[in-house]
Amino acid sequence: MMFLMFVVAGSDAETTAEEAGYTIEEWLDETARRGVRVEGDRLLGIDDATTVRESGRLVTDGPFADTKEWIAGYDVLDCADLAEAVEIASKHPMARVGAIEVRPFWSQ
Repeated sequence: MMFLMFVVAGSDAETTAEEAGYTIEEWLDETARRGVRVEGDRLLGIDDATTVRESGRLVTDGPFADTKEWIAGYDVLDCADLAEAVEIASKHPMARVGAIEVRPFWSQ
C-alpha cells in the first residue's frame, strides 16, 4: 500500500529535532534497508508558500491556515499496511518533537 507521510514542524522543531536521539540519517538508512521509502524531500518554509483558491482567482502568500505548525517535508512510503507505515513514521525524528501525518493514497 502506498502512503504519503507529511512531516509537520513547529517553530522550534529545527533545534529540538537534533536532540531527539534518532537522527534523520538513521531513519533514512533504515527505510532504505527495508525498501519502504519511495521518495521524499524537505520543503521550504511557510514564507515561501503560495495558496491558490477559487480556481486561481484568489492567490495569497503563505500557508492555507494561520498556524504555528507547518508541513516541513514529505515522504512516499510503500508499506504492507497502515500498521507498518505508522511504525516507520514513529521512528522519524520529527515524530518526537513535531508530528507525522500518514495518509493512504486514494487508489489502492
